[in-house]
Amino acid sequence: MRIGKKDWNVLAYGALASFGAYFCMYAFRKPFTVATFENLLYFGIDYKILLILAQVIGYMTAKFLGIKVISEMKKNLRLPYLLAMIGLAELSLIGFGLAPAPYNIGFLFMNGLSLGMVWGIVFSYLEGRKFTEFLGMALCSSFIVSSGAVKSAGLIIMDFFVISEFWMPAVTGAFFLLPFLGFAWLLEKIPPPSAEDIALRSERMPMTAKDRKALVRKFFWPLLILILFYTTLTALRDFRDNFAREIWDATAYAGNAAVFTLSELPIAIMVLLLIGATGFIKQNSKAFLAYHYMLFLGALAMVAATLSFQLNLIGPITWMVGVGFGLYACYVPFNCVFFDRMIATFKIKGNSGFLIYLADAFGYLGSMAILLYKNFGQQEVSWLAFFSYATYIIAALGMVAIAYSWLYFKNTKKPEFQNDLKLQEL
Repeated sequence: MRIGKKDWNVLAYGALASFGAYFCMYAFRKPFTVATFENLLYFGIDYKILLILAQVIGYMTAKFLGIKVISEMKKNLRLPYLLAMIGLAELSLIGFGLAPAPYNIGFLFMNGLSLGMVWGIVFSYLEGRKFTEFLGMALCSSFIVSSGAVKSAGLIIMDFFVISEFWMPAVTGAFFLLPFLGFAWLLEKIPPPSAEDIALRSERMPMTAKDRKALVRKFFWPLLILILFYTTLTALRDFRDNFAREIWDATAYAGNAAVFTLSELPIAIMVLLLIGATGFIKQNSKAFLAYHYMLFLGALAMVAATLSFQLNLIGPITWMVGVGFGLYACYVPFNCVFFDRMIATFKIKGNSGFLIYLADAFGYLGSMAILLYKNFGQQEVSWLAFFSYATYIIAALGMVAIAYSWLYFKNTKKPEFQNDLKLQEL
């Protein structure tokens, strides 16, 4: 793979800017989940669950809006949208600290609504390039590592400054505000896709409502079953993320701030190495099918890790790393490179942001459903046991969905196949 000076600029600016921007975004979204809000119950529901539900509903609403907004967004609007969203997110956290419970729950909804389109905007700077996988590695590593890192930051800030659980999220976000502005500026410095990028991955352009309907109509059944799997996968991933403290507390790691970050680092390394390896596959159709193997491996890893933990063959850290690897080996491709390669394979007129947001919108609907089910249907079941058995069910569903998708796309005519062979020399 030939790498010129412009390519190095794309890789350098793209990797640093996307990782940094999304890492900082998490500082406005996730620190509140490290708080326990013990003994607070409103409307018959645990207060922390209400906060998470409010944020998820806001985030989900943004994802549904993003199906249209992100797919139609023009390049000159990306930076203004990013800055406005982060500003509103921090203001909502200040409101959360000022208002008494339970009236401050609405501010978490506004927070989620503000942040729900950040991913699509950041990825729009990276998609449709011959190095999208490598840039995606940087971006995806941010949300694997950042969630644990900002939780650690929130816990440290709460203890160091001796502030309440209600003000900790706003203070944590304030520390990351200026860094986010710097990384957003760097995103604008990424060179646009080259002629070679367009030849290899197809040109990405805004989509009309007609374009979106045509795409869904053409690939309705595989999209339906993949989105169903992604919905349950997102629910499990969010449950693990939002209740990491409760799960760790049940495994003798109570009060250990470092474990939130250290347990995620090996996951990020393993998943990103897999994605990076796929980036060397030039033929889009082969790379697209290869991502199906990665998804299947992830589902299998979730089952193997949980079963081994329950049989006392491995400890809690190894188990959390194993399940996390499986989750993110499935979750990460859906968030960027899986649909990017699908667009390139079938020469689809549009962008992967549409498909990512279509999947994400229903994914967060699943996240909300699993929270309600846990509170009302499985209230007596521990967080640890609930998470363990949900892992088995979702992994099994995933294996079926992946097998169907692989068979469907393997036997679907690919208009770019001959072009792929010619592009081997680029």
